[in-house]
Amino acid sequence: MFYTLLLLVVLLDQAAKLWVRYHMELGQSIEMWDGFQLTFFENSGAMASSFEGYGTYFVIPAVGIAIWAIYLYHKGMLNSLVLRCGAGIFVGGAIGNAIDRILRGKVTDFLDFGRGISNLADHAITLGMLLILIHGFIISPMRKRKSKRITV
Repeated sequence: MFYTLLLLVVLLDQAAKLWVRYHMELGQSIEMWDGFQLTFFENSGAMASSFEGYGTYFVIPAVGIAIWAIYLYHKGMLNSLVLRCGAGIFVGGAIGNAIDRILRGKVTDFLDFGRGISNLADHAITLGMLLILIHGFIISPMRKRKSKRITV
């Protein structure tokens, strides 16, 4: 599941960005429905255009996180489905944006909900982190409580 989700996120993210770059002009918006549109934007920083011009520096932590997660996976330390899924989705998002930064020096953003423009990789990072936090703060403590009851 880890590698499947990682690869799926990278492929969907890169395919969507490629579609935007080939079918839209920079700055162009396409209204989808009320409150959501596709807007082609290139970001040389991080999410919400923070650290503008320093985006390539985010490649190093993205690669580090990917290597660390793969190591944890192979050591059996991603010990729940939620944790494996969260890590795979998170790493897929990090790699998706790292590919843009390496190949283009900037990230293609296009999802415009009216509060900033993002991409699928950004949302994968957020969803992956949410699943990792759910595991850490809900699932893991529940497992520990359950195993204490069994051993007592």
